[in-house]
Amino acid sequence: MVRGMGLLYAMSVNMLQMLGIGPFITMGIILSAMGGPQALLGWIVGAFVSVCDGLSCAELAAALPGAGGPYLYLREAYNRDTWGRLLSFLFIFQTILVAPLSISAACVGFAEYVQYAIPHLTRTEVSLTAVAACVFVTFLLFRPIGTIGKLSVIILTIVIGAMLWVIGAGLINMHVKMAFDFPPGAFHLSTGFFFGMASATLFALYNYGGYNTITYLAGEVRNPTKNIPRAIVLSILAVAVFYVCMSVAIIGVIPWRKAEVSHAIVSDFIGQLYGPVAGTVMTVLILIAALGSIFMMILGYSRVLYASGEEGTFINAFGKLHPKGRFPTVALLVLCGLSIPLCWFPIEKLIAAMMVIQIIFQFIPRNVAVFAIRKYRKDIHLPFRMWLYPWPVVIATLGWIYAAATPDQRGYFVWAAVLLVCGVAAYLLRSRSMGEWPFARKIDSL
Repeated sequence: MVRGMGLLYAMSVNMLQMLGIGPFITMGIILSAMGGPQALLGWIVGAFVSVCDGLSCAELAAALPGAGGPYLYLREAYNRDTWGRLLSFLFIFQTILVAPLSISAACVGFAEYVQYAIPHLTRTEVSLTAVAACVFVTFLLFRPIGTIGKLSVIILTIVIGAMLWVIGAGLINMHVKMAFDFPPGAFHLSTGFFFGMASATLFALYNYGGYNTITYLAGEVRNPTKNIPRAIVLSILAVAVFYVCMSVAIIGVIPWRKAEVSHAIVSDFIGQLYGPVAGTVMTVLILIAALGSIFMMILGYSRVLYASGEEGTFINAFGKLHPKGRFPTVALLVLCGLSIPLCWFPIEKLIAAMMVIQIIFQFIPRNVAVFAIRKYRKDIHLPFRMWLYPWPVVIATLGWIYAAATPDQRGYFVWAAVLLVCGVAAYLLRSRSMGEWPFARKIDSL
């Protein structure tokens, strides 16, 4: 694959994923989780956990700058001939479900903002709109990586412009008292408070999650040992400022009790200030942002599937590249096909299921991989070492556990456990048929 992305493009890929549709569709959910403006704590805690987790990603990506990101880290950290085979296989196995969940959530968010401009759409028509967005973006991705890098910068410029419009309009028109209209007992340190903050943090982490997108594309980044760590840390800090400022701006104009139930909060915000035409213009900008977010999701996940197929550790067809453009064709088409049926599900369920599965299969094992590489893989050079090691790894791991361990997410843990059992069973069946670990020695002895 071609290393055609520098620092600017790398940051654009991350920030476009983070600033895409996420904050526009989850702000109401985050407010509802804590029942008031104190939900800003979710954005702040989420940013802190993301920086700590991002340092883990940065260290691993700089050491192993290849396509596939976490797939490579898990394989190498846990011994590629034994447990690394299983964990990397499980990562790809969960990606087959997590990637469509993530993509479909963004597509549903896109469709809900379309409904703001066309309010008479039925539920079926909204779902079909989400499907159309998925198919259209997949078509756009059938082109070389250099073109994609330039396109990401253009879309990111539009997204940042929209967010600056929101923040500027809010600062001019906001009422400070309304923005910080905390309900009685908002900061009472009860079980409900901590569960609410955990839920708000979980959805905030979903929005910050794009900081690791560039690790999936590490095989296409120039000077990855420097550009990837910089892109990860800088993108998190920049986006955190946008999220907090935009949240305060909006609830300073629209009462939070109204904002928490809105499905198109930013369009409602601009429409209330400047009229329906302005609200429609903002909707168009958000739709562009949503398409950009879907664009980066499919792009990043397709490289993960490509890495597994190219090495023959999962489905070999995923490793096929376009003969001229050198991009993974089969992986792109499969992701699109799997995402389409999920476009009929509610967005909050898609996001929650995706996050819980990722925490179990990817985030916690990836953080442990940092310890494993430092202790057992002295042969792997670490050109970037995280600051204050090991505290970022410990904080990130505890943060993921805290965000997911709420009563609302227990059902998703059951499904994640079922997925884990199915993944292990699939690996054992495959490894037995191919004579690989843990059956290689037994077959050899015959």
